[in-house]
Amino acid sequence: MAVVIQNPPLWRRALPLVQGFDVPLLLAIALLSALGLLAMYSAAFEMPGRFELHVRNLLIAAAALFVVAQIPAQRWLALAMPLYLAGLLLLLAVEWVGIERNGAQRWLDLGFIVMQPSEIMKLAMPMMLAWWFHKREGQLQWPDFLVAGVIVAMPTALIMSQPDLGTSLLIASSGLFVIYFAGLSWKLIVPPVLLGLAGIVTLVAMEPHWCQRGVDWVLLQDYQKVRVCTLLNPTADPLGSGFHIIQSMIAIGSGGLWGQGLLQGTQTQLDFVLERTTDFIFAAYAEEFGFLGVLLLLGAYFYLVWRGLKIALEAPTLFTRLLAGALTLVHFVYAFVNIGMVSGILPVVGLPLPFMSFGGTAMLTLGASLGILLAIGRSKRLLQS
Repeated sequence: MAVVIQNPPLWRRALPLVQGFDVPLLLAIALLSALGLLAMYSAAFEMPGRFELHVRNLLIAAAALFVVAQIPAQRWLALAMPLYLAGLLLLLAVEWVGIERNGAQRWLDLGFIVMQPSEIMKLAMPMMLAWWFHKREGQLQWPDFLVAGVIVAMPTALIMSQPDLGTSLLIASSGLFVIYFAGLSWKLIVPPVLLGLAGIVTLVAMEPHWCQRGVDWVLLQDYQKVRVCTLLNPTADPLGSGFHIIQSMIAIGSGGLWGQGLLQGTQTQLDFVLERTTDFIFAAYAEEFGFLGVLLLLGAYFYLVWRGLKIALEAPTLFTRLLAGALTLVHFVYAFVNIGMVSGILPVVGLPLPFMSFGGTAMLTLGASLGILLAIGRSKRLLQS
């Protein structure tokens, strides 16, 4: 008698690849991606090929998310130090043989690809610190936090010297989140926060004097001084350094409650918002989709962050908890800083808006980080099943 063996259907064979994925997190990602496609379609309507490239970047990010999510969360524990050291060496190589564009030396030509090593550190920094505190679990002393500070300081200083203030602050914040989650005392956190607030108040009060021409800011370069002074008083140079911020705020305000409608934004479609597909895409979105559209976008970001923090709280090991928490809050920093600078409450530092801004490398890093987050959430579900 012949025995007939039937192969299971394709969907059943593919089921283990997605089993255990956090569905609410995937829904938040899908909603943000859809809003990003709408915003990019309108903002890039008169830029042939830009929307198609954005779709391609999203698909590449989705592929990276899926592939990275297949890697067991604990496998990243072994990869943390090699990835961090490789990123550090590449950053040093940028200092010696990096490519300079528009006055910034941030890129490295490897022959087959031109890359920006600072993107690697967006993942390697929190991973390395999570590895360090996982290794020291149960025996933490204050020197361990000093070592963690050095781990944060080295790549941050190299990236800041490129110069790239926005990325350096983002990477430093990802490291500081891990240090905070690892148990840094509030007694050490409060004094720098109070000092920072005092510095902001002093800067606002002294703006008429310190922002004069010829006044040298020792710790910041000239273009960084211009950005801070433009934030404090954009009308001082409305056709120069203040143009972006002023037009962006006009666009956001003109959206009203309901928005002007897809492809109907005057500031956007008449080219007053110059960087409308990259750093300032939030202004284009707010003009055309209004206050209600902005609430939907912010709600999706906050839900993603809340879901990511929930995954972090439920993660099975200290390494995965620290890594998940830091990666989640990095997405919050991305959105908060971008929306803040476009709205005129933070200086322009050149950080993209996740899922919305055009950019291949940033989108790839975004997909990889969310893949790690899904892998961490998946690890707990697979253990329970």
